[in-house]
Amino acid sequence: MAIPTMKRNGLGPLRAFLVLVGVSALCSVALGTRKGNASLDQRGHRHRHPGHLSLHRHRQRAGKEGQVLHRSKRGWVWNQFFVIEEYTGPDPVLVGRLHSDVDSGIGNIKYILSGEGAGTIFVIDDKTGNIHATKTLDREEQAQYTLTAQAVDRDTNKPLEPPSEFIVKVQDINDNPPEFLHGPYYARVPEMSNVGTSVMQVTATDADDPTYGNSARLVYSILQGQPYFSVEPQTGIIRTALPNMDREARQEYDVVIQAKDMGGHMGGLSGTTEVKITLTDVNDNPPKFPQSVYSMSVSEDKVPGEEVGRLKAKDPDLGDNGMVNYRLLDGDGLAMFELRTDSETREAVIKLKKPVDFETKRSYTLKVEGSNPHVDPQYLAWGPYKDEATIKISVEDADEPPVFVDPSYTFEVEENAPEGTLVGRVHAKDTDVANNPVRYMIPLYTDIEQFFSINAEDGKITTTRPLDREAQPWHNISVSATEIGGHHQDTKVRVNIKVKDVNDNSPEFATNNEVLMCENVAPGKVIETVSAVDKDEMAHRQHFTFSLAPEVTHNHNFSLKDNRDSTASIYVLRKGFSRLTQDVYYLPIEINDNGFPAMSSTNTLTIRVCSCDSRDTILSCNVEPYVLPAGLSTGALIAILACIVILLAIVVLFVALRRQKKEPLIVFEEEDIRENIITYDDEGGGEEDTEAFDIATLQNPDGANGFLPRKDIKPELQYPMRPGAGRPAANSVDVDDFIKTRIAEADSDPTAPPYDSIQIYGYEGRGSLAGSLSSLESVTTESDLDYDYLQSWGPRFKKLADLYGTKDCFINDGDDGEDS
Repeated sequence: MAIPTMKRNGLGPLRAFLVLVGVSALCSVALGTRKGNASLDQRGHRHRHPGHLSLHRHRQRAGKEGQVLHRSKRGWVWNQFFVIEEYTGPDPVLVGRLHSDVDSGIGNIKYILSGEGAGTIFVIDDKTGNIHATKTLDREEQAQYTLTAQAVDRDTNKPLEPPSEFIVKVQDINDNPPEFLHGPYYARVPEMSNVGTSVMQVTATDADDPTYGNSARLVYSILQGQPYFSVEPQTGIIRTALPNMDREARQEYDVVIQAKDMGGHMGGLSGTTEVKITLTDVNDNPPKFPQSVYSMSVSEDKVPGEEVGRLKAKDPDLGDNGMVNYRLLDGDGLAMFELRTDSETREAVIKLKKPVDFETKRSYTLKVEGSNPHVDPQYLAWGPYKDEATIKISVEDADEPPVFVDPSYTFEVEENAPEGTLVGRVHAKDTDVANNPVRYMIPLYTDIEQFFSINAEDGKITTTRPLDREAQPWHNISVSATEIGGHHQDTKVRVNIKVKDVNDNSPEFATNNEVLMCENVAPGKVIETVSAVDKDEMAHRQHFTFSLAPEVTHNHNFSLKDNRDSTASIYVLRKGFSRLTQDVYYLPIEINDNGFPAMSSTNTLTIRVCSCDSRDTILSCNVEPYVLPAGLSTGALIAILACIVILLAIVVLFVALRRQKKEPLIVFEEEDIRENIITYDDEGGGEEDTEAFDIATLQNPDGANGFLPRKDIKPELQYPMRPGAGRPAANSVDVDDFIKTRIAEADSDPTAPPYDSIQIYGYEGRGSLAGSLSSLESVTTESDLDYDYLQSWGPRFKKLADLYGTKDCFINDGDDGEDS
């Protein structure tokens, strides 16, 4: 038992006694409370106050020398008391005892305790100074308590000594098991890792005092997960224990780690945690095609870009390690097919690159390779990380529509080109073995106004009318080609036709606004800047030029200056304009577009005279009419004159229409026997000439011999008719000789008109019983004519014989009457 004393600042010493429970009592407490607590002897020995030992040795030295020694007053360190935690005995635990040197034991001193837990956890006997712990203490909740003790007079409560502070420490026992605060744990380690590869470190904590005994000294061990993993006992680091662990065989492992205190000895407390370890993937497997040969087919009517087939190399690795890139290595189909990779399924997709033709080639072969793009150098020896396969593609026959040589056509044609101008030609062909002809047409819905037509056989496109670029610069039509004799499949192609510009539009003013000019405008002032527009396309560096019309070139009112930038400025030449004299001026301006061919136009600029103030602000531009001396304004007189002119024009037109008469087309006078004969000549050729006879021979028989006299020009000299021209008798039936004689006379007569009646007289036919019926060359008097021979010509001429015979009879009868 330690009985330390302390003297502070010359005051009376306060003696404190640390009373420890007896060895037997402590042993019973230690054995009966918790398993694994330290023995009382060990604790008492380790924490016994050093003052006890110093006082004992001092007394031994004094006894050996045999001298009477007086104890000197010294200051002892007594400021720490200890109390064991988790005490569950029936009586309060005696922590220690306070005793003052001024305490004579008669009860006149009272001990007072204050500080942490004073009066609740710790109580003091105010007479004896004994301090007891009334509650079970837990070091993990509070490891120490700071208290203050003081001795006072019981009657007056006056302090006999200054207050003294001391600490009560709670002594630890092994009452807390280790805990893994962050469990369960998840760890990842690459597959195929070497033995001893660190996976992760687990750490347990123990709430017991690590500075006292082995209560907080932990040892780690593995309860589950062997023989794949191990753990270091002191550090808790988990490591791989087997080589070549394959993720493809097993990916996850459940490991149980235990932490035990007391250095792992028997009686220590323990705690466990679970660790889920996942093997991460490495590229340790090369890709592999399930088949060495793949068969695919494609129809010849497929278009480029369509899918032919798919194949995929298997790779059990994950992510980038399992990624496979494909490429075509060899084969006769490299130009016809292409390979793409599906980003979602990671399959190799074979697509048609160019159209195939069954009639040209019926099968193709390709060799494809699948390889890993990401290869770990650590596992290169396990390679090669690629594989190959062969693809055989067969072409299937199909009835294909015609194919245009070009995917689209673009032609140009000049505007205003005449109807039938060739625009261009499209060409399509039948790619089948039959090679049927192709027929072309322009669908109406693509050329609603039918500007173009196409030759159905050769595909030539022509215009149906002149085109106007300003109305429509481009024509986009479609041409359809249909196989004749096939399944009537058609193919359409786009045809874009550009109408090339021709300079066929004259320039004109950009705006037609009136120019307002003040009456008091100063000479030389620009009153307007005019510009022009042209519906035609303007060539590079092409600009408009402006000039006054010739009729106003020398006017004294306005002038024009061409600015050479497609604008012109209008200047005033004089002053003194008046609205009363003339309120509007019309200035004709010629605009030339300098194109090819050059186009120009005359546009009239209207200039209105306005009333302005001194600041040239326009006040009024309205016309103010004034009364002429005759009482009518100029405008009224012009309107009256215009009405009169219109009425006169209407009257003249009406009279002209009423007086117009139509001439008869045919003359019906009975006495005009010549016209009747000509009409008869138009009926036909006669008995032997029933077919179309060349009447030109009769009109000019010398034309067959190459002699063509000019009859369309009247000669300058007039030749008289030959008096001695012989003519056949009236009863001659040689019509051929008669006609030839008359033709010769007409040809040799320079005064004859171009078409004499003889020349258009029809030939009756050789060998006819009737002679000529013409009386043109007969004697001039009717008495000399003899028509008796008509009686012998047959029934066809009976009417003429009766007519002329009767006429002679009538004449003779008349003569007889007169004689009588």
